[in-house]
Amino acid sequence: MKIKNNIILALDVVNMYDALDLCSKLKNKINTVKIGYPLTLAEGIESIMTIKENYEFNIICDYKVADIPATNSKICDITFKAGADAIICHGFTGSDSVQACLDSSKKFDKELFLLTEMSHPGAKEFIQKNADEIAEMGKRMDIKNYVAPSTRIDRLSEIRDIVGPDAFIISPGVGTQGGNPKETLKYSDAIIVGRSLYESDDPKKALEDILESIS
Repeated sequence: MKIKNNIILALDVVNMYDALDLCSKLKNKINTVKIGYPLTLAEGIESIMTIKENYEFNIICDYKVADIPATNSKICDITFKAGADAIICHGFTGSDSVQACLDSSKKFDKELFLLTEMSHPGAKEFIQKNADEIAEMGKRMDIKNYVAPSTRIDRLSEIRDIVGPDAFIISPGVGTQGGNPKETLKYSDAIIVGRSLYESDDPKKALEDILESIS
């Protein structure tokens, strides 16, 4: 997946009007969006194709899939059939559940991102202590794509060391959560930016400021 300007827009708005308006304002600088539950629960899974048909963006569905293998397979199959280019799954559910997501991605010739550690403070309570093992599991399973936090550069660096230089890492937490774009991109291949853009009075200017900071 080629990500323009190393930036992914986290499109966590709750109606299609705002989603398309934001995409229109930023389309010259980005080509990849991350859609989560807020938009697809509000507007339906059809929102994936609506955005693709209007802007031909790469679409990563951030569903953090975390269930038993049979349920994971269904979730991923439905998501890929709806037009998603990639899906994010949790690793803490174990290798069999992750394998179900990986098998689905291969079946549809799409991509899987394995979430190693989240960016919010609560991730330190339970997920962080197992994040290295999750990354190691992903490497054993020959997973190529990972999610690791920009809010803790030391942890991002450690996860990069585990998965290796050829792995593709995307990082949430830039901007509102405190992650620094330029520092993050020393270890990550792309940054995920949400509230700093969609809550801005001038999203285009906010994006240009980020691009200037990483140039």
